[in-house]
Amino acid sequence: MCEKSDDPAGINEVCPTNSSDLNSVSTRVYKRRWIIVFLFSSYSLCNAFQWIQYGSINNIFMKFYDVTSFTIDWLSMIFMLTYIPFIFPVTWLLERKGLRVVALLAASINCAGTWIKVTSVQPSLFWVTMLGQFASACAQVFILGMPSHIASVWFGSDEVSTACAIGVFGNQLGIAIGFLLPPVLVPNVDDINELSHHIRIMFYITAAAATVIFLLVVFVFQDKPEVPPSQSQAALRLTPAGQTSYLESIKRLMSNRAFIILLLSYGLNVGCFYSVSTLLNRMIMEHYPGEEVNAGRIGLTLVIAGMVGSLISGIWLDKTKTYKQTTLAVYILSFVGMVVYSFTLNLGYLWVVFLTSGALGFFMTGYLPLGFEFAVELTYPESEGTSSGLLNCSAQIFGIMFTIIQGKIIDNFGTLAGNIFLCAFLFIGSILTAFIKSDLRRMKANHQSQTETDPQNGMRVKECFIFCLMYCISGSSDVCFMGLQYLTASSRTSHQIKHYSVSATGIKCTC
Repeated sequence: MCEKSDDPAGINEVCPTNSSDLNSVSTRVYKRRWIIVFLFSSYSLCNAFQWIQYGSINNIFMKFYDVTSFTIDWLSMIFMLTYIPFIFPVTWLLERKGLRVVALLAASINCAGTWIKVTSVQPSLFWVTMLGQFASACAQVFILGMPSHIASVWFGSDEVSTACAIGVFGNQLGIAIGFLLPPVLVPNVDDINELSHHIRIMFYITAAAATVIFLLVVFVFQDKPEVPPSQSQAALRLTPAGQTSYLESIKRLMSNRAFIILLLSYGLNVGCFYSVSTLLNRMIMEHYPGEEVNAGRIGLTLVIAGMVGSLISGIWLDKTKTYKQTTLAVYILSFVGMVVYSFTLNLGYLWVVFLTSGALGFFMTGYLPLGFEFAVELTYPESEGTSSGLLNCSAQIFGIMFTIIQGKIIDNFGTLAGNIFLCAFLFIGSILTAFIKSDLRRMKANHQSQTETDPQNGMRVKECFIFCLMYCISGSSDVCFMGLQYLTASSRTSHQIKHYSVSATGIKCTC
């Protein structure tokens, strides 16, 4: 038990320590981590391809199933709608069962969705293709928020942002392929039988790829490394199972002002990206009729540029740790890119559209890993899956709203008005991002990497720092570490450690 010191404010406490427990904390990174993150990227790629494969040839599927463009838009929006109610049980499952169970469910449900769609290649079976898309949408709930969690669980503190970017990279590559291949595999022909043949080939290719990936996940994917890769993960592993409540974690996140602002700004940015991606074919067809293949290539350019932006952002964060500055700069440039894209789309030059969409994608899609990693920093030691899940939930809500509203604006007032609508919200998001307080908690937990030794009892100072930090940011619930129990101090108002020391009686923390 912790013993209160003589401090009248009640914010200093002395905790009996077990020296052997603290000295046993060690870290290690495994080569297998790269296999894990690339395997995750593979089934994320397969799932993201399915999200956009209908929207990238919207006009062709309208003709084949004899439905409206808004109905085809719902094949994309079903991904967003499904995510909202299911993310909370999926995040709870991640907390209780770990990464492997979540990966198996993601890969298996995704695989099932692809085979359902194979049976839907008849003009009268639109409901079957919607059912298959719903299954794939359910799989997405197990995928979309995982990059930051996999990065934290498997990668060292100097690699987490890059690893997160690689995880996001797979999803972006899937969207890019979803823009590129469908216009090539399914040409706009008038014969319905020939059209069904081309659609069936595309569905079979997707199902075969999903099946191979599922088998790889079954035999290769591992829950976590035996030894934690960073001091922050080591400290989290010392928390007894079941010590923290999932609902309490949600409450703490929702009372974190900086995270709430990021939640809104992230949703606005990514919601705009979802809307642009879903409606891109319609926008290009309005100004460049008959250019289905180039519409797909423009989408490819947008996403490929974003993939480059994501990787550069991840590497930059690992090198500089300038989370807020980088996030704000990329957000503002996303707004500028959207403005330029909006006012050049109707000039009549496809090469200009390729150029502006590439610039837009570089910043707007490059923002994705920045938001994930900034959220993890602001909310540590809460689960990365929980914070990422809430970010994505916000993005899905705004994505549905923006897609429906922008689609209606395009129908009634044209593409320029629809794009200006998105520009306004990106501007609002930029302002919100500027007001986020940069409280980098995870970085503080990893800050003391040197192995200084306390002369009184041989205890390494960096472990003391981590335990004190965990105590100071533990919120309203008790947090225990292998015999160290830090009790709540209700008067605690700051997450900064003013002082910590080690003595024969234990660790003394002043928050």
